[in-house]
Amino acid sequence: MARASARHILVATEAECQSLKDQIAEGADFAALAKAHSQCPSGQQGGELGSFGPGQMVPAFDKVVFSAPVNEVQGPVQTQFGYHLLEVTSRDD
Repeated sequence: MARASARHILVATEAECQSLKDQIAEGADFAALAKAHSQCPSGQQGGELGSFGPGQMVPAFDKVVFSAPVNEVQGPVQTQFGYHLLEVTSRDD
């Protein structure tokens, strides 16, 4: 069964999410931005979500995590929780 590890940053607005993505593209540290801005408790661990399989996260999240290239920041991805930047850190297909 497929397994993935990922990290994310959760914010309230698409504009804030895009701004953080732009900062990462310019060299900002993903984990530092997660600690400073993420509304998810995982932000205190740099956004680390650990390892999980398909179906353990909300569908929009799963779709990205199990299809996006590893080590590339994806987003904004909207869920019922807000807007996410996602980075798949590893995946076994």
